[in-house]
Amino acid sequence: MLYAITLRAMRILGMAIKGLLLDMDGVLYVGSKKIDGASETLELLRENKLPFRFITNTTTRTPESLIAKLESLGLTASADEVFTAVSATIRFLKSKGRPRCYLLLRDEVKVLFDEFEEDSERPDYVIIGDIGAAWSYDTLNNVFNMLMRGSELICMHRNKYWQDEEGLRMDIGAFVAALEYVSGKKALVVGKPSPTFFQQAIDSLGVSRGEAAIVGDDIDSDVGGGQACGLKGVLVRTGKYRNAYADRSNVEPEAVIDSIKQLPKLLGM
Repeated sequence: MLYAITLRAMRILGMAIKGLLLDMDGVLYVGSKKIDGASETLELLRENKLPFRFITNTTTRTPESLIAKLESLGLTASADEVFTAVSATIRFLKSKGRPRCYLLLRDEVKVLFDEFEEDSERPDYVIIGDIGAAWSYDTLNNVFNMLMRGSELICMHRNKYWQDEEGLRMDIGAFVAALEYVSGKKALVVGKPSPTFFQQAIDSLGVSRGEAAIVGDDIDSDVGGGQACGLKGVLVRTGKYRNAYADRSNVEPEAVIDSIKQLPKLLGM
């Protein structure tokens, strides 16, 4: 019944939605597998001239690599349609001049930060992304001491977990929380659910917050973060979605759909 009520509500709102933010991992694909209906939905959105942007907290790939992945799955995308936590971090650092950084990033992504001096002793900022199995006590303790010497902490996101083809994977949010706890410092989040991140994507659409909706599989970071910025929230039951977790959340999406395949119908197309 909840689905029927929210579906009717979104049909009424359909004409008011003039732009969409689409999370990528878990909404369009999981690992190397495209989610059923993703291609057809994007085609319908383009045919109906409803602008959208791809947004992601993925920190293991460059924006160019993400576009290549979309295209390999038959999902066309251009550079100006993709907003990533990596790009948001670079924009933030550039706004601060040329700060010294300590980069906890994979090599593929780290090269994008070549213009910033790397400092492993007293950096201005410690930048945390996903380094996979490279996390260790020594790594965390090293960063802890940098923070105690005055460095500030930036996390590209603080997601709790993510989904790949083998199941759920613990994400960097747990390590960020540990570093905040021991250092007493609050990390600056530059990806979702940062209001700045959402606003940059919305501005590129040329619509107001009230005219846009976020479609995601993370009820907190995607839907909750978007709603906090004035967007409508659509939760999909794919990717990292788990019914028990969604039921415990205080976030109430405007709509819950089985997958992106139902999005055109939800919008009255």
